[in-house]
Amino acid sequence: MSCCGFPAFSDSDPHLGGETMYQRPAGWRRITAALALPLSLVLAAGCSTSSNAPAAEGENPALTLKIGSSQPESQPNYRCGMKLLKERVEAQNLGLTIDMFPNSQLGPDAERFAGVQSGDIDIDLQGGSAMSTAFPKIGVLDAAYVFNDVDHFFKWVDQNGTAFFAEFNTATDTTIVDAWYFGMRTFTATKPIRKPADLAGLKIRFPNTPQFLANAKALGANAVAIAVEELYLALQQGVAQGQENPVAATHAQKFDEILKVASLTNHQVGAHYVVVADKTLDKMSQPQKDALFKAIHDIRAENRKCVDDETEKVLGDWRKDSTRTVVEIDQVDRQAFISKAEGYFNTHYTGDNLALYKSIRASA
Repeated sequence: MSCCGFPAFSDSDPHLGGETMYQRPAGWRRITAALALPLSLVLAAGCSTSSNAPAAEGENPALTLKIGSSQPESQPNYRCGMKLLKERVEAQNLGLTIDMFPNSQLGPDAERFAGVQSGDIDIDLQGGSAMSTAFPKIGVLDAAYVFNDVDHFFKWVDQNGTAFFAEFNTATDTTIVDAWYFGMRTFTATKPIRKPADLAGLKIRFPNTPQFLANAKALGANAVAIAVEELYLALQQGVAQGQENPVAATHAQKFDEILKVASLTNHQVGAHYVVVADKTLDKMSQPQKDALFKAIHDIRAENRKCVDDETEKVLGDWRKDSTRTVVEIDQVDRQAFISKAEGYFNTHYTGDNLALYKSIRASA
């Protein structure tokens, strides 16, 4: 199996409980040794373990890789993510071609992740919740207010990612290379949402995964589980009176054509994990893996800026539109939401999931 390309934390890191939280997979010592290298060399080195069967030295097999996503081409994670990855990897002339399949062309999230596990899909952009059936702890990273903000999220990933995602790799036969920012999830609805009580009586669409439905309960929302591909029609028909998504995604999916009130609760850091099939990595030469992994890492910062810029542009347009209402961050009772969420998750989670949740909150 392959391992991921994040910086690791030390053996005694208190946030994940050292040896007690997980069983270190094969290849851990090799990952740790790599930390002695300059960061640029670590990122360029890619990842491999003894279980991979790379092409013979000096050979770069001609491979066409499929990359999928649920997001449309109008989303930042397409033009500032998937498209950039295709351009940069193919420019290396290492025999790799990347074919892009945005907008759920390869199926909804759960089906695509199963396709990555089987090797039918080579690369996919996935949220943690969609992969939590195979690895429950990754769903915790999608908990409402588990991270204070996006800086907290990426700090945690950079400090803890190597061990956490290597454990994910062992459990799923897939490799998370890095995380790309999707945006802060927030509410758009038929009325303002400033405090938990404002959610009463509103049917709010949440993705149909255990973690997202738990988020609804944690925030005090009445959840309607609807696939994103069906949400626009559901909003038109009044099946739901609101939804939660990052601002840029809400606009790209045209949900703001129906919902005119945005409340910047920023209740969840949206992230797309770039996950690669281990069966695909087995076919690739080391130079090909190096190029793919380095491009994914390098795109992260550019992608985040792209998402931030698009978010501000959309918010600027909404604020200028007299038919719309934007409830600003400082107009939301954020502490009331955080306290409600913490109270819920401290009893909802058990075992390793609870320990992980508490460790992330303690690192805020």
